[in-house]
Amino acid sequence: MTYRQAQDRYGIQGRSTVLTWLRKFGQLDWLSPSPARMYGIKMPKMPLTPEQRIKELEQQLAESEVKAQFFEAVVKVMNTEFGATLTKKQLATLSRKRKRGDSQ
Repeated sequence: MTYRQAQDRYGIQGRSTVLTWLRKFGQLDWLSPSPARMYGIKMPKMPLTPEQRIKELEQQLAESEVKAQFFEAVVKVMNTEFGATLTKKQLATLSRKRKRGDSQ
């Protein structure tokens, strides 16, 4: 679609308005993909079926399990090679032990 066709179709009065808009958004070829696709924004086509959603969730679960294993391996390496303790302290058990020790 040319700027002239856009003027006629959308009732735009001035030529410079259309040209300014085209320069701003950089789409002289209006048949090319929309800006949302150019910037990587995913537009849902149709709602997923339950089977598709389950498959997607299973893939996400598998990916998160791999990440968890990787981070556990990193923590082990840090502990063995560098002597750094990166594990989270259990505050609930520590506070219970303190309470027991104080009352005795």
